[in-house]
Amino acid sequence: MELRQIQYFIEVAKREHMTDAADALHVAQSAVSRQIVNLEAELGVNLFIREGRNIRLTPIGRMFLEKMEQAMDVIEQARREINQYLDPEKGVVRIGFPSSLAAHILPTVISAFRKKHPDVTFQLYQESYRNLIDTVIKGDIDIALLGPVPMQERRVKSEILFMENLYALLSSNHPLATKKSLRLDDLRGDPFILSPKGYILRDVVWDACRQHGFEPVVSFEGKDIDAIKGLVSAGLGVTLLPEITLVDSLPRATVKIPIHEPNVTRTVGMIVPKDRELLPTERLFYEFLITFFRQLTGYQ
Repeated sequence: MELRQIQYFIEVAKREHMTDAADALHVAQSAVSRQIVNLEAELGVNLFIREGRNIRLTPIGRMFLEKMEQAMDVIEQARREINQYLDPEKGVVRIGFPSSLAAHILPTVISAFRKKHPDVTFQLYQESYRNLIDTVIKGDIDIALLGPVPMQERRVKSEILFMENLYALLSSNHPLATKKSLRLDDLRGDPFILSPKGYILRDVVWDACRQHGFEPVVSFEGKDIDAIKGLVSAGLGVTLLPEITLVDSLPRATVKIPIHEPNVTRTVGMIVPKDRELLPTERLFYEFLITFFRQLTGYQ
């Protein structure tokens, strides 16, 4: 069984079309067909059911695909490890992040890092909070930026980089828009615009309101922070957002106001796997992040 055969098989299995797979692989269709036939002959089973020009996996083919994808992941990981041990300054950092850190934090730290290590490349993965934790645990990525930082998850190592406040975001026509600061209780009667259930930012806001004696009445939900901002801008409700999401992108017809009673905060940091070592280039970036934010914020 050759590596090329496995690569051809995976591409055909994903596309369920020999010609499309050949185009993606930049080889002749006959070459792909021949490799698949040879592979099936070597294994002694049919991996595909042929239906005219279309093909689909047999049950044993689906099992084989799952195992081969795992094998290719191991091979790719080994290749990355070798390359990075040969030269950490030319390695790859795979990093995940949520939407709340995408606009300001991530570009800032990558730009600062690349000034010192210009040949390092990045693979970026934007995901939801829970998916980022799961992705680090599974090994699809090795570093994820998160806010708040999960301190109870035993399968990852958590590192807090800084604390930040959540601000009230109001329409500029709101009766409280001219206030210098607000108590959370001032918003008790307002309709809130929050992330859907299951999103961590909703939990942060919800918990803060409940601890202050009320449950927010949710009028609209938005998965994307920019969508939430837009709904506030239209005067459809109020929200609380991390300060970092409002640094460079305060929407028109809105005002941000600090909350002074109580202080609503979240931790921001990163997670890495607990059961495996970071590759040299990723270790370089991990240590850079810690130093960068300690110098910037003084957080220890």
